[in-house]
Amino acid sequence: MFEKIKHKILLFLVALSISTISSSQTSNKKLNCLSIDTMGLLKKSFDSFEKDLFNHYEFNNDSIKTYRTFLTELYSLSINLRKLPSDTSIELARMFKKKAKDKSSLWVLLSTYDDQMEASKETSTPKTDTKNEEEIMTFNYRGGFIQCLKNNSSSNSFKDIINTLEYDGNVSPSLIAQRLHDLPTKELNSPEVKNFIAFDIYYSILLIIEKAFK
Repeated sequence: MFEKIKHKILLFLVALSISTISSSQTSNKKLNCLSIDTMGLLKKSFDSFEKDLFNHYEFNNDSIKTYRTFLTELYSLSINLRKLPSDTSIELARMFKKKAKDKSSLWVLLSTYDDQMEASKETSTPKTDTKNEEEIMTFNYRGGFIQCLKNNSSSNSFKDIINTLEYDGNVSPSLIAQRLHDLPTKELNSPEVKNFIAFDIYYSILLIIEKAFK
């Protein structure tokens, strides 16, 4: 009788161990946020961004040096945006710009974004009169893509940056670039942070300057 009880306990412990391992593996498995776009536009855009970056800085395969140099030039305002983007990236930026009035797009109108936080506008940036000028766009920090990046990131500093931007999207790209530059190497080298740099910084800038390119 005692042997049967021992056998049952052993089987239970084995089953519990397998279940724990399986659960741990599932929780550690990260989602590739680029894959949420079934049309492949996000992946195509990210690949074009990285190609522009590595072609421009010519640091071979040194990803960290390439990204940090890009961020340094951004926050020091010394970047040459005339030489950096390829024709492909400019065209992709124009595609994103056309979709900006859609509430589910990667970029939305800043006025619309601010309206969603009207209850907490006491500390937000005041609205500007845009009746006679093109409306300002901001990255949709409350959208599915950016939330995917935040939820899959293991960097608390990166999550804090997004949390700040969720509250007020009207923040200078140079300020964001400086905070990203100061992340530890392992965190900066993560796909979530790199995706964020590609879309929130690079393509956000291209949406503004694309008119300067034919």
